[in-house]
Amino acid sequence: MRSVTDRPTTTTAATTWLELPDAPSIPGLRFRRSRRDDEDYEATAAVIRAANGADDIPYAPSGALLREEWEGQLSFDPDRDLILAEIDGRQVANAAIDRVARGETIVYELFGHVVPEWRRRGLGRALLAANVRGARQRAESDADRRPAFAGVFIQASEVGHQRLVDDAGFATVRWFFEMARDLAEVEVVPLPDGLEIRPVTPDLHRTIWEADQEAFRDHWQAREPDESDFAALFARSDYDPSLWVVAWDGDQVAGVVQGWIWKDENATLGIQRGWLEHISVRRPWRRRGLATALTTEAMHRMRTAGMTEAMLGVDADNPTGALGLYESMGFAVKSRARAGRLPLDGTDSPPVG
Repeated sequence: MRSVTDRPTTTTAATTWLELPDAPSIPGLRFRRSRRDDEDYEATAAVIRAANGADDIPYAPSGALLREEWEGQLSFDPDRDLILAEIDGRQVANAAIDRVARGETIVYELFGHVVPEWRRRGLGRALLAANVRGARQRAESDADRRPAFAGVFIQASEVGHQRLVDDAGFATVRWFFEMARDLAEVEVVPLPDGLEIRPVTPDLHRTIWEADQEAFRDHWQAREPDESDFAALFARSDYDPSLWVVAWDGDQVAGVVQGWIWKDENATLGIQRGWLEHISVRRPWRRRGLATALTTEAMHRMRTAGMTEAMLGVDADNPTGALGLYESMGFAVKSRARAGRLPLDGTDSPPVG
C-alpha cells in the first residue's frame, strides 16, 4: 500500500515510477518499484554489495539470493515494499520495509543502501523518510493492533546511516555482535549423555524447525515465523543438510545449529567462511554443555568442507549467556550493531532491553 506522498507518476506493464517529496535535486534521478526481473535483482544486489563493502559489512548477496529471500514471503512484497533509486538508468540506491511480528510488538524493519559515490547528496535521507511514511501507513491499516514501531539494524561502521536514523528520532534499544573464529584447529566436545546427532532428512524438517522456533521464543523480541518462512528456509539453493547439527533425545529435538556456506558471497569476497545460524537449545536441555557440543561439531563440519573461518551473530544481552559461551570457544567480536526503534502509532517509547 503506497503512501499518498510517494505517489506513482507513470505506470506501464513493466514500471511504476514514484515521486518522493524529499528527493534531492540530482539530474537524472528517478525512483520506481521493482520490475522483479533478473536484471533488477542483480542491480539491487550490486548496490548492496557496494554499500556493504564500503562499510565493512560481511554480507554480499547475489541477485539470485535476494530473489530467494524476498519472493513468496508474506511479510515482504517487492511490488509494495521496495523502492529503487536510479540515476540515468543506473540503480544507485534502494530501500525496503519488512513487517515482522516480534513478541508484544509489530516492527516494520527498514533497510536502505546507497553506493559510496552517491552518498551525502540527500538520497539516504529521502529514502529513509519514504520508508518511515510507508511503515506508518502500513501500521495504520494493520488489523493487528499491537504497538507498532519502525525498526533499523545499523552496524557501528555505518557512520552516515547512524546519523540519519538519529536525526529521524530512532532510539537505540539493543546491541548485537558479530563474532568470528579461525578454523585451523577445532576440538569437538562430546554430547551430554543420552543425546545423539542424527542426519537431517526432509521428513524431519518440520520437527526440527518447530523445535528451533520454540527455543528462540526466549530471545529478545523473537520473530514470529509463518509458513512462508518454513518453506523458504529449506528451499534455499545453499541449503546443505550435512552442515546442520541436530541433537536428539529420543523423539525430541534438544538443540540445533544451522550451518550455512553462502557460496556466491564467499566467491565475491574471496574468502572461505561458514555461518553458524540459529544456535538453539530447548529449555529442558540447557546448562548441560549441549550448545558447546553442537557448535564445535558444526565448526568441525565447516572445516571439513574447506572453510577457514566461522562467523555467528549474538545478542549482547542474551540472558542465556551466549556471548560468554562463544568467547570461551575462541570467538572474538568482529563488529557491533544496534537495533533502533521509532514509534509509529502514538506509543510513548520503544521497548528497551
